[in-house]
Amino acid sequence: MIEIKHLEKKYNDLTILKDINVHIQKGEIISIIGPSGTGKSTFLRCLNLLEIPTKGEIIIEGQNILQKDLDISKVRQKMGMVFQSFNLFSHLMIIENIILGPVEILKMDKQTAYNEAMKLLEMVGLKDKAYSYPDELSGGQKQRIAIARALAMKPEIILFDEPTSALDPTMVGEVLGVIKRLAKEGLTMLIVTHEMNFARDVSTKVFYMDEGIIYEQGTPQEIFENPKRPKTKAFINKIKSYNFEITNISFDYYKINSDIVNFGNTQGISKKNVNNMQLIFEETIVNTLIPYLKSNVSYYIQGSIRYYENSNEIEFEFRYAGDKFNPFEQKADELSMIIIKKISKNVEYVFDKENIMKIVI
Repeated sequence: MIEIKHLEKKYNDLTILKDINVHIQKGEIISIIGPSGTGKSTFLRCLNLLEIPTKGEIIIEGQNILQKDLDISKVRQKMGMVFQSFNLFSHLMIIENIILGPVEILKMDKQTAYNEAMKLLEMVGLKDKAYSYPDELSGGQKQRIAIARALAMKPEIILFDEPTSALDPTMVGEVLGVIKRLAKEGLTMLIVTHEMNFARDVSTKVFYMDEGIIYEQGTPQEIFENPKRPKTKAFINKIKSYNFEITNISFDYYKINSDIVNFGNTQGISKKNVNNMQLIFEETIVNTLIPYLKSNVSYYIQGSIRYYENSNEIEFEFRYAGDKFNPFEQKADELSMIIIKKISKNVEYVFDKENIMKIVI
């Protein structure tokens, strides 16, 4: 769908992007990761011509969008973009923000645009905010509206430029949840993100950018578990992990709890988050999964804690045997679930031959 050849971007004598060559297939979800200042956002802005490349070719469905006689507005109609800072019109109601583009640019009649906008608001969980103004919404809600506004233009490609970086940590999960839903619908997406666990979970491919180029690319498994090049390895190795297994009812709770504290202290994690890590372990394992597994024939829990130094996120993953059991929906210790949700950015459960819970703080 997109072919990029020898793309370069200079500001005076400073080269931001140099000789980028890459193919992106229709329906791919590309996460773009890497240190700050390596050209990730500039790369996205070049794709929809918010920044004009110094040289190179960007070919979308066979057409070079850098040719001089091209109508740039038509190019941008193919590409929705969601920015860090929302960019909503504060003097317009939410519904007006969303229908403005379809009516003014796509020449859609207002009733059709309104109907489409309400469907999009329902999809992002904010239909009740249609007649509110942006200043009445939280940061996470504004970003979800920004996503709905981008979708209203019926783009073939959506570009996300660090869509959660301006958000309070408690609001990150709601925005990532919407993006994950879009990923399942087959849209082509490029996402600049510092949320490493999200990039691992949602992407079909990951670009690691450094030195102004796509330094290494591959599947999430290849990049996060087996990076090949030195700078990729150095970046990914900043993700530290602690793993444990529980195979019987008389496991050593105090040892694992002590290991968690030691892991947190070794990584320089704040005292508050070390305490939160202990809480997650106790409320999930002791008060929720152990009581459930007592009634199961198979008794096994595999746990891991990953610390992402670049984003300062801590991700718990619990895998456990037995029938499908989602503690957040099925009968479980209600107080424990309240505590976990209160101190977490995001909670997720899936069943794929075994139960898998993910909790991010």
